[in-house]
Amino acid sequence: MKKVINHKGWFKSLLFIPILFISEIVSAFGLIFSGFEIPNLGAGSSISELVLGFQKFSALIISLILIALFMKFIDKQKFLEIGFQLNKRFKDIIFGIILGFVIYLLAFFILLIIGQINFIGYNFNINKILVSIFLFACVSIYEEVIFRGYMLKNLLESFNPYVALFISSIFFSLIHGANPNVTFLGLCNIFLAGFFLGVSYIFTKNLWFPIALHFSWNFFQTMFGFSVSGMDFYSIVQFEILENNYLNGGKFGFESSVLSLIIILISTILIWKYYRSNSKEFS
Repeated sequence: MKKVINHKGWFKSLLFIPILFISEIVSAFGLIFSGFEIPNLGAGSSISELVLGFQKFSALIISLILIALFMKFIDKQKFLEIGFQLNKRFKDIIFGIILGFVIYLLAFFILLIIGQINFIGYNFNINKILVSIFLFACVSIYEEVIFRGYMLKNLLESFNPYVALFISSIFFSLIHGANPNVTFLGLCNIFLAGFFLGVSYIFTKNLWFPIALHFSWNFFQTMFGFSVSGMDFYSIVQFEILENNYLNGGKFGFESSVLSLIIILISTILIWKYYRSNSKEFS
């Protein structure tokens, strides 16, 4: 059956801009009026991460309310059609979490073996780990709901799936453009991460795999001692970078490394092949 092109899809996708702006601004002012200060993102303390987590949680709630309203009155669809159907998606969640862990386990040991980092020790703190889980769960759901769930969903109504992925990935990289210690390679890798996180959605129209993968990517990245998109958080593994370069990513973190670029490309191809082979629509 020939796909019906909705020429309003691209326009509806731009509603991600007010969703992002309103949710971030309102949640930030809400914290300030409550007596909190927006934390220094480079501080790495559990207190700042907890406050940031509540800010992201507030932004998530606001964005979900806005998207629910847009889905009802503009898209004329049920809210769950954004990609929240859980039926038969448990294995996708497990797959996403394991993939992020394996990637950063390999990244850490590769950099250690080739002499790019020097291992210092461990710093295990269960309270800080729980705070990190809360923070990165909020971040992953928030960003995936906006960029894959709403923006990409609507772009797919107007464009070829890979053009839609390209456009949504550009915007996904742009929101990281003001992050500390940002580099051109880092932004390029985040652009590619838009494909990495979104390619499954074009086959499944479901968010649970990208949410799990996004969470796992951020969480295990920081647990293994790397900065996350230029920001420092609590880590279990402690190491020092011997010299900032494009092999280790420098101050922006692993996402600004050539190794990250290679891993993202290979992983994206594998994810694409897996979901394409299991998709009735594309088989």
